[in-house]
Amino acid sequence: MSGQAVPAGVLVAAAVVLGTAPWWSLARLRSSGRAARSGGVRTVRRGRRTVEAPEPTVPPTTDAAFLLDLCGAAVAAGAALPRTLVVVGRHLGGPDGDALVRAGATLELGGAWDLAWAGAPPGAAVVGDALATAWQAGASPGPQLRAASDRLRRERRARVRAAAGALSVQLTLPLGACFLPAFVLLGLVPVVLGLAHGLGW
Repeated sequence: MSGQAVPAGVLVAAAVVLGTAPWWSLARLRSSGRAARSGGVRTVRRGRRTVEAPEPTVPPTTDAAFLLDLCGAAVAAGAALPRTLVVVGRHLGGPDGDALVRAGATLELGGAWDLAWAGAPPGAAVVGDALATAWQAGASPGPQLRAASDRLRRERRARVRAAAGALSVQLTLPLGACFLPAFVLLGLVPVVLGLAHGLGW
């Protein structure tokens, strides 16, 4: 009787271990990949020596809503639109800042609007799109900057909510695969073994 009950518990425990082993290996692979990427160092072999060279860094992108807020604050302080772009771009730096400086300088020299924003990165291009109507119609750019900033933040919140909902659906199967074997092992197996012992099997 006990000789039959013990192998059943061992088999269930082995099934739980085998069922959860891929999750452990996947977690180890992901953590090792993050550790390798976080070092930011690549190995370069030169002749007989091995030299550690820093990985090329990608310039961070600027939040487009933050750019719109900066330009809106400068316009609200009374600065002209070309001057606003130049000042904000110089203080911001990076690809987006350079694009703003280039656009402002082109507009100050009387260049066309499309020429001023040609080749602008995504963050600066959002500013150009928000200011296009105001520049061409001669309207105040402040309300359009605020409206564009609010729209971007609403869209971002909507994307975050949608991603959170999708994540909850995607986690259903892994959580079920982890908790169901544990429920069977800790909840059902002792009951079955107790019934088998009571019935004299």
